[in-house]
Order: sequence, then C-alpha cells, then structure tokens
Amino acid sequence: MNCWSTRVMLPALLLALLAGSAYGASDTQQKLYRWVDKNGQVHYGDSIPPEYAEQDRDVLNRHGVAVGHEEGLVTPEEARAKAAADKAAKDIQIQKQRDRTLLQVYQSVEEIEVLRDRRLELIEAQLTIQQQSLANLRAKHIQLEKQAARFLPRSQEPDAQPLPDELKLDLQRSASDIATQQQNLDKKRVERETIRTTFGADIKRFRELKAIGPR
Repeated sequence: MNCWSTRVMLPALLLALLAGSAYGASDTQQKLYRWVDKNGQVHYGDSIPPEYAEQDRDVLNRHGVAVGHEEGLVTPEEARAKAAADKAAKDIQIQKQRDRTLLQVYQSVEEIEVLRDRRLELIEAQLTIQQQSLANLRAKHIQLEKQAARFLPRSQEPDAQPLPDELKLDLQRSASDIATQQQNLDKKRVERETIRTTFGADIKRFRELKAIGPR
C-alpha cells in the first residue's frame, strides 16, 4: 500500500502510485484516494490505512481529477447523531404536511369538534355493544361453571362423575371468548382516548395556525 501526505506534490505522487501498482492491476482497475485527517492534513494513497478508515475520501482518476466520493466508516456517535437529525427532519416534514391538511380540510375549530364528536359517538356505540357481548359471555361462563361443579374434580360427592370432555371444551372456549372480547374492548377504549388526544392536538394546532386564542 502506498500512502502520501501533502508534503509530496500531486504529480510526483501519482507517478509513484501508478508505478507501484502497474505490475498488479490495469489502468481501469487502479483507484487513488484523497482524504483529510483530523488535523486537516491532506493525504493521497491507493488504499486507505486502517487509522483513516473513518475519514471520507475522494476517488481520483490517473490524472488526479476527482471522479467519485466514498464515505468513511461511521462511528456509533455519528450514527446516533445522524439518526436523530434524520428523525428531526422527518418530524418537521410530517408537521408541515399535517398543518397543510388542517388548513385545507377545516374552516373553523367548530368543524373539527363536530367530526371529533361524531367519531366519539361511533366509538361509544361500539363500546356499548362490546360491553353487552362481554356481559353475555360471562353469564354463559357462569352457567357452564355451575354445570361443571357437579363433576369431578370440582364435586366432592362420592358418586360424582368425571367432567365430560364436551363440557370441558365448552369451558375452554368460553374462557377464550371472554379473553378475546376483553382485549377488543380494551383496544376500543384506547382508540377512544387516541381520538380525543389527536383531535385535541389538531384543535390546538389549528388555533395556533389561525392565531385564534383559547376559549
């Protein structure tokens, strides 16, 4: 590997690099690099030393003209900083798009509130249905439990029979249905709170964009 700093003039450097690699590669395969270290020193070489692996570099042709650029290895700190910057930029674009949508879709705070209330009314209706369904499932499960109480191992009667397989399966299905319905009910409640939070934020932002004071 050949590596030279700016203490060597570029024409001489290129000749030396090309001469050094002439026996191992054709002109189309040769690649020269130019990079700057942390001290601001410019370096040239036909490969990158390990200690400079993190440095960005220009790719030069045989005439010393930059024809490309390669990024160096990214440190964990640089990766975190880039990720944070990318997220901040994305968040700004998302907010700008949301602002445009708010101003295009709504003419007043009242319009936003009307849509919010309609969404909440629908959610409340769905919650009422799911709550009733859950109550019915629990009532059914109680009846199955009463039936199962007459059989072993729940019954202590000396003539009690083992729990029938069909009743056992009904109990398992009933418990599973209750769990599923409870999960659906919980999700619907979360959805209700999300609607309230989202519309609340939209109303607040709409007031800011329209310079409307709080009521």
